[in-house]
Amino acid sequence: MNLTITRLKLFFLVLFAVGTVGIWAYQIFYVWPAQKCDDRGAWWDRKGRVCATPLYIPSLTGRPVGMSRKEWSEKQAARQVQRDREGYPTGETAPESAAKVAAPVAKAASVAGAAASATATPEKK
Repeated sequence: MNLTITRLKLFFLVLFAVGTVGIWAYQIFYVWPAQKCDDRGAWWDRKGRVCATPLYIPSLTGRPVGMSRKEWSEKQAARQVQRDREGYPTGETAPESAAKVAAPVAKAASVAGAAASATATPEKK
């Protein structure tokens, strides 16, 4: 046979083998895991090849099923207004705790200042 025909025959045989391996690799690494993930009811991310579980928004927010965000926000705002009217503590005790923390810091600063002035020696001119 002609040498050119033999070379072309080998070239197309190698090209066929590489294509077949590529198709099988795509099936094994992308298609089959995606199908398994879809069968479980999860979400498949092709880019990262990750099977993620979807999160149910009402379980995170506490909002009842079927209620819109706007309705839920208005309901929560009405509850907060009702709590404010009834005088429930809001938990905002930051000014008192800041005053308690500031007093020891001021004492420590005055003690440190007194110690520094006691150890300083005046310079003679």
